[in-house]
Amino acid sequence: MKKILFICVGNSCRSQMAEGFARHLGKKEVAVKSAGTKPALAVSGKAELLMAEEGIDISSHYPKPISKDDLEWADKVILMGCGVECPDVGTMGDKVEDWGIDDPIGQPIEFYRGIKEEIKKKVKDLLNRI
Repeated sequence: MKKILFICVGNSCRSQMAEGFARHLGKKEVAVKSAGTKPALAVSGKAELLMAEEGIDISSHYPKPISKDDLEWADKVILMGCGVECPDVGTMGDKVEDWGIDDPIGQPIEFYRGIKEEIKKKVKDLLNRI
């Protein structure tokens, strides 16, 4: 079973949506976590709404800080973008990918929707590759 860790700054939107898609689409073939370098207080309500529209419930998710144990646990570490600063990632080689996805926080719902679709596509591609 492959283990995937999604990282962004706040762990409130992009990485939470990616975790939700990976769990849903990967079924029991992958283990998934998400974390943030500076976790927010809560998951974005817009992210919860858009994922619910996909039939994926992330309402029980919450922002978590990244830990060295998480990095060691993962077979694949996905940086969502937004200049995530995680000093331990630099030495992990091809285990790490940076998807460079724009941060939708503070943007209109249609912007979120576009980000959600981009994440969904990238997660599907990742699951096909691993």
